[in-house]
Amino acid sequence: MAFKENSPAEHGASCCHDHHAHHHDHDHCGHEHDHHDEHCCCDHDHHHDHEAAELNPSDLTAHHITCSKCSQPMDRCTCPPQEATTKLYSIQGLDCADCAAKVERGVRQIEGLEAVSISFTAGVVQVRAKDPDRFLGILNTVADRLEPGCTIAERHAHHAQEEESKAVGLSEWFFGEGYSKIQLILGAILFACGEVFEHTGFSSSLWIGFYLGAYAVIGLPIVAVAIRMLIKGQFFDEHFLMAVATLGAFAIHQWPEAVGVMLFYRIGEFFEDKATERSRSQIMEAADLRPEVVHLVTEDGKTEVIPSEDAKVGDLVLVHAGDRIPLDGTVVEGHSQIDTSPVTGEPVPVAVKAGDEVVSGCVNTAGTLTLRVDKPLSDSMVTRILDAVENAAASKPKMDRFISRFSKYYTPFVVFVAIGTAVLPPLLGGASWSKWIYTALSFLVISCPCALVLSVPLAYFSGIGAGSKLGILFKGGLALESMDTVKNVVFDKTGTITEGNFVVQSVTPANGMSESELLALTAAAEAHSNHPIGMSIVQRAKHDDLDIASAAGVVETAGQGLTADIDGQTVLVGNAKLMAANGIPNVPADTAYGTPVYVAVDGTFAGTIVIADTIKREAADAIGRIKQAGLTTVMLTGDTEANAKAVAEKTGIDTVYAKLLPEDKLAALKQIREQKGSAMFVGDGINDAPVLAGADVGAAMGSGADAAIEAADVVFMNSDLDAIPTALDIAAQTKRVSWANIIFALSVKAAVMILGLLGFANMWFAVFADTGVAMLCVLNSIRILYKKRRLETKTQASPA
Repeated sequence: MAFKENSPAEHGASCCHDHHAHHHDHDHCGHEHDHHDEHCCCDHDHHHDHEAAELNPSDLTAHHITCSKCSQPMDRCTCPPQEATTKLYSIQGLDCADCAAKVERGVRQIEGLEAVSISFTAGVVQVRAKDPDRFLGILNTVADRLEPGCTIAERHAHHAQEEESKAVGLSEWFFGEGYSKIQLILGAILFACGEVFEHTGFSSSLWIGFYLGAYAVIGLPIVAVAIRMLIKGQFFDEHFLMAVATLGAFAIHQWPEAVGVMLFYRIGEFFEDKATERSRSQIMEAADLRPEVVHLVTEDGKTEVIPSEDAKVGDLVLVHAGDRIPLDGTVVEGHSQIDTSPVTGEPVPVAVKAGDEVVSGCVNTAGTLTLRVDKPLSDSMVTRILDAVENAAASKPKMDRFISRFSKYYTPFVVFVAIGTAVLPPLLGGASWSKWIYTALSFLVISCPCALVLSVPLAYFSGIGAGSKLGILFKGGLALESMDTVKNVVFDKTGTITEGNFVVQSVTPANGMSESELLALTAAAEAHSNHPIGMSIVQRAKHDDLDIASAAGVVETAGQGLTADIDGQTVLVGNAKLMAANGIPNVPADTAYGTPVYVAVDGTFAGTIVIADTIKREAADAIGRIKQAGLTTVMLTGDTEANAKAVAEKTGIDTVYAKLLPEDKLAALKQIREQKGSAMFVGDGINDAPVLAGADVGAAMGSGADAAIEAADVVFMNSDLDAIPTALDIAAQTKRVSWANIIFALSVKAAVMILGLLGFANMWFAVFADTGVAMLCVLNSIRILYKKRRLETKTQASPA
C-alpha cells in the first residue's frame, strides 16, 4: 500500500482537511477565517490577537517575503516552479490552543500559502503551498511576532532539539520549566505562612506582608502581562481577567482569597499543561514507530550501527529477536515469526522466511533476520503511519470549529454578567457593594473556556491515536466525526467481503470417474490457460500432489472454454455453452454459488468443479456487530446476482445490488443515501475510488489499490472487516466524550455562577470551575486512548 501527501485533485487544493468538499457539509476549508480576538488560556508572557491584527499586510506580500532557499524576495525568487504540495512541520513554544489559533490566523495572511492548519494537541503545522520550505523564514517571523519564542521547523530538527534539551539537566530545570516550579513552591510556602500567622493572633501587618510576598512571586508575572494586554485593548485576555479578579479581592480586603485564587490558578494551569503534554507524547509514541538506528551489515560481514535515515535501498540490515523491523525490506536470510500488531492491530504472528517482504514497525519475535532495504526511512511504513496520524491531527472536525466560534461570545458574555452583578444589585437596594463585587470577581475567574477549547480537539486526537494502535488510520477529525453519523455501511464484494482469490470449492465427478482423476484431467487442460479460474484448478491439483499429464492440440473458444487432447482422449473444459455446443448430455444446472466448470471426456459428461472466491473468515461476525450498532448493511458488486445473494446469505448483509458497472455503483450509492441516509463505503479496488469519494465516509482496505487508499477517509491497514465495527466504536466514543466535556464544563460553570449569585460559592469554587474542570476534561479525553479494544479472533473461512 502507499500513502502520499494530499493532492489537489483528491484532497482539495484550498482546504486543509482530508476529504472532498462536495460530500461534506463544512466551511470552505474546514477552519474559521474570522480574525476576531480570543482570550488565551496559557500562563506565559506573550502578545495576543491585537498583534495579529497589527501585522502589516504589506509585510506579508511576495515583494517583502524572502525565500528561505535562494534568499530573494518571493516575486523575484529564482527557485524552479513546483506544484502545490502539503507538508508537515513541528511547532514549539505554544502553551494553549488559543495561542495556536492566533498564530494560525496570522500566518494565513502570508501571500503564496494556499492553506495552513495548526494542531496544538499534536504540535504540528500543516502547510499547503508551492514548495512550502521556501516559506519557513516568514512562517517563523510571523509566529515569533505573535508568540515570542514560537518556532516552526522541520520535524526532525525539533526532535533533535528535544533530545538535546533532555540532556541539559539541572540548569534546564532551573531556568526553564523548573523556574515555574520554584515560583509555585515559594508562593505556596509564603501563602501557608500567611494563613498560619493570620489564624494564630499575630499582627495583621505580618501576615498581610506574607500574602503580599506570595502574590509578588506568583501573581506579578500575570499582572505584568495583563497591563500590556490592557494597553493593547485586550480586555478579555485571561491574564487581565485573573489580575482584575485578584486585585479586586485585595481591594475589598479578601487577602487569602486573592493570593489563594492566583496560587491555585497557577497550580491548575501547571498540571493541565503537564496532562496535555503527557497525552500528546503518549499518542505520538503510539504512532511513531520510527527507529533511531539500524544495524548495517558491512561488506566484510561485520555490523555497524548507523542512523536509520542513512540506510539506503539495497543495504543489508540485521534484525535481532525482540527488535522492531526498522525499514521496509525483503528477508534474504533467516526465518522467524513477526508480530504485526503495531502496524495492523492483528494479534496473530506471521511466519516469514527468505524471499518474503516485511514492513517496518512490526516486531521480530524469534530468530535473527537479515533484510535487504527496499525503501528508505522517508518512504517506509513507519514514516507513512506517522505522517497519516499527524496530518489527521491537523484536520479539524466541525465540533472543534463550533467551540472556537462559541468561545468568541462566551467570555465577553460572562464578563458583562460580572459587571452587571457588581453594579445592579447594590443600585437596586441589594446587599453591600463588597459582596456583589466579590461575586462578580468570581465570575471573571470562571469566564475562561479552557476546558472546551482544549478537550474537544484532544478527544479527537486521542481517537485518532487509538485507531492507529489497531491499524486503523483516520485521515482527519472530520472523518472520525462523520463516521459516527452514518446510517448505512456499504461494501464492495471482491477483496472487501471476500479474499479476492479464486479457490476450488468442490469437485463432483460423474460416470465412474474419481475426484482425483477429474481434477488431474482438468488441470492438464487448464495448464495452458492464464485465466484465474484455470490457474486455481492447477494450483489445487499441485497442492494434492496429483500427476498432471501433458495436453496437446489445446483450442480455446472465447466465452466458452477449451478443448484438449490428453492421453488420446478429447477433453472439454468450460461452461454450459461449451457443453451445449458439443452436444454433451446430462449437464446439471448451474450451482447456487460460485462458477461451475464442466468437464466432458470423449463426449461423456465427467463431472463439475466449482470455483468461488472465499468469504473472509471474520466477515459474518463483523457484519453482525455492525448491525447490532443499528446500522444497515448493503453490498454493491459486479458479480452475478446468484453469487451476490449467496455471499449476502452467509454474511448476513441486508441488501444486495448485483451486476453493477463502476458508474452503476456510484448511482446506487446516491440512491442509498437519498433513501436511507448517510453512508460509509468500504472498498479496495481502483474502480472503487469514485464511490469512496462520493460517500459520506470512504474506507479502504490497506491491501487495496493506491487510488482507493488515497481517495479514502479511513484506511484499515489489516484489511480485516472486524476493524470496521471497531472504528465505528472509536468514533462513537470520541463523540460521546467530546459532548460529555462540553456539557460537564458548561454545567459546572453555570452551577458555580448560580451558587455565587445565591451566596453559596466563592472564588475557590471559581478556580475549580476554571482550571479544575479543564484538567478533568483533559483526563476524560485521553481515556479514549486507554480503552481496551482488540480486533475479533477469526473463525474458519467459508466459500463465496
